[in-house]
Amino acid sequence: QVQLVEVGGGLVQPGGSLRLSCAASGSIFNINTMGWYRQAPGKQRELVATLTEGGSTNYADSVKGRFTISRDNAKKTVYLQMNSLKPEDTAVYYCNAEIFAYGLGWRGYWGQGTQVTVSS
Repeated sequence: QVQLVEVGGGLVQPGGSLRLSCAASGSIFNINTMGWYRQAPGKQRELVATLTEGGSTNYADSVKGRFTISRDNAKKTVYLQMNSLKPEDTAVYYCNAEIFAYGLGWRGYWGQGTQVTVSS
């Protein structure tokens, strides 16, 4: 009924850039916060960046100045532009969204995850 589909990810050299996108679809009435999380092998999932419908952003200290989160409300899509990538950015990146769905109410949804590998 409601799903988030991520596009992007891949292998990039240190200092390179990648752009991730995540589109929500289904019986959606409204979307509040959308964001990105990541999980590296052997580590817990951590917040990368969030963006509310009204435009308020929040970034992890480790990505400030390098990553930019944005969204297109008409397309129900959130993006993550990643610049100056470092090996420590290597992780599976997950999209998250707080969605009010018809017949279901508010709940959080997760994308399927996309692998980002930064290596020379």
